[in-house]
Order: sequence, then C-alpha cells, then structure tokens
Amino acid sequence: MSRRQERKLNRKIKLGGRDVAINVVSLIDIFAILVFYLLVNALVVEVIPEYQNLILPSSIATEKAQRTVTVAVSATAILLDEQPIMSVEAALQSEQRVLGLLAAALRPLARAEGVAGATELDAAQSPGAGDVNIVADRDIPYRLLKKILATCVDANFERVSLAVREITQGGGA
Repeated sequence: MSRRQERKLNRKIKLGGRDVAINVVSLIDIFAILVFYLLVNALVVEVIPEYQNLILPSSIATEKAQRTVTVAVSATAILLDEQPIMSVEAALQSEQRVLGLLAAALRPLARAEGVAGATELDAAQSPGAGDVNIVADRDIPYRLLKKILATCVDANFERVSLAVREITQGGGA
C-alpha cells in the first residue's frame, strides 16, 4: 500500500467512514452576489463630463458629484450640458447681472429633474433636482463667474456647485 493510500485510509477512519462533502450551492450564491455587487458599482462613474482645454481649480474635497445640469465655461464659450449657449466675449460685454441666453436655456431645466408640483421635502429628498454644477477654467475672470452664478440662481436652481480637481492632502496634484 502506498503512502497516499495510507493517509487516505487514516483520514477515512478519523472521520468515521464518511467522505467530506463541500456544499457548492452556497459558494455559488456568494459569488453571484459578489459579481452583481461589482457590476453595479463598476457602472457608477464620474458624472461631470471632462472638457478639454479647461484647467479646474484644485481642492481637497472628497464628496463625489451627482448627476446634474452642467454649465461649462471655457476660454471661448459657455456650454450647457455640452451644447454651446453663448460666447465668453458676449457674456463679458453684457452689462446685465444675469446672462439672458443662459438664463433662457437654464429655466426649463431647473425643475425638469423633479416632479412638477413636488413639495420642498420631496425636492430635498430627490438628489439632483434643482442642482447645477459649474465647470469653469480657473483662469476665467471672476466677474464672469459671478454673472454665471447669478444666472443660475435667477433660473431657480436651489444648489449651485463649482467643479474642482481633487488633490491629495499633501498638496500634490
């Protein structure tokens, strides 16, 4: 008798003649749940679109952005959800506190994500309703940013956020 057969026989005697059985069904359930969890979390991606030629200000903020209406400000144009609305030059030359073209484009979107006639409590519980993210180059003039902020508030957006580039606590980018 070989050593392997001896060990097998000794193990069988210790177990009282029973063979060891592994319950595979529970393992399959665990792996199915794990795969489902990983797939769901892999589909959650950054919700603020990347714009070329924009250098965002840096921040150590850790809160992730939610999907909202996005106003992007490049060196040449103001875009609303990636659609050009007006030129930066025209916005800077405007003497008005509120930018008319941008306000006209924003107003229909202010409550489009929420339910018409929803209460304040409902609006507070539905993330993204009445929210707008401003993605602006860090070199744009402050007076332009101030006009865009005023326009978003005038268009009845409840929360206005500024997009930034996340950096580590040590200050490295």
